[in-house]
Amino acid sequence: MTTPATTGAPPRDLRDFYENPAVPVASGTPRSLRQARMLARALNRPATAGPQTILDIGCGDGTAAATAAPLLPGHRVIGVDWSQDALRRARTRIPYAVRGELTGGGLPFASESADAVLFSEVVEHLVDPDAALDEIRRILRPGGHLMLSTPNLAAWYNRGLLLAGVQPVFSEVSLRGIHGRPGKEVVGHLRLYTARALKEFVAASGFTVERLEGAPFHGVPRPLRPLDRLACARPQLASILLLHARRT
Repeated sequence: MTTPATTGAPPRDLRDFYENPAVPVASGTPRSLRQARMLARALNRPATAGPQTILDIGCGDGTAAATAAPLLPGHRVIGVDWSQDALRRARTRIPYAVRGELTGGGLPFASESADAVLFSEVVEHLVDPDAALDEIRRILRPGGHLMLSTPNLAAWYNRGLLLAGVQPVFSEVSLRGIHGRPGKEVVGHLRLYTARALKEFVAASGFTVERLEGAPFHGVPRPLRPLDRLACARPQLASILLLHARRT
């Protein structure tokens, strides 16, 4: 896959960066499936009356929403993104995809209008994650569900890499190329969280943390994938953190 590091022209700002079709806008299916199953369990406990409105904020190309939809029958899943290129691709996979921003004018939804929010691999890209969670809290009804996923700074292999003086996976020091760590793709990560930091951050933003699970990372080399799957049993060591919280 072509990345900004090989295009020869650096992005002028983050908006240009994310509008570049070469920048990956989808994560692996295992993470999406695990997150969707968490949400399905939450919506069915207790039994939910009537269809629920689920917003996939930062939907990218719609892969995560399309993966989740079969596990959420009867509920309405709406993709939301500000990238026009991502929305064009999302509309080929899901029936509803609208443009919206977490900052500036806010999302195009009324307060307390959503029953659940999928927030998959987005928070690590944000300049102002506090404002983003404030906006998500605004649109969620009281008791509404937040399903947030993000890479784990303290993933099992990152602990070893740091001990060896190597930049941890998922961290990025440039939008033009990868420096000092394994990997090839530049995806625009600005912030990284450990399990403890993520739980504290979400709780401080007006949510009650219900559950934390781990998910594998599709970029782990094939020989190490069995270890990566085993690490999911302990979220603190997993590649990806999957957090379920409810609006207080």
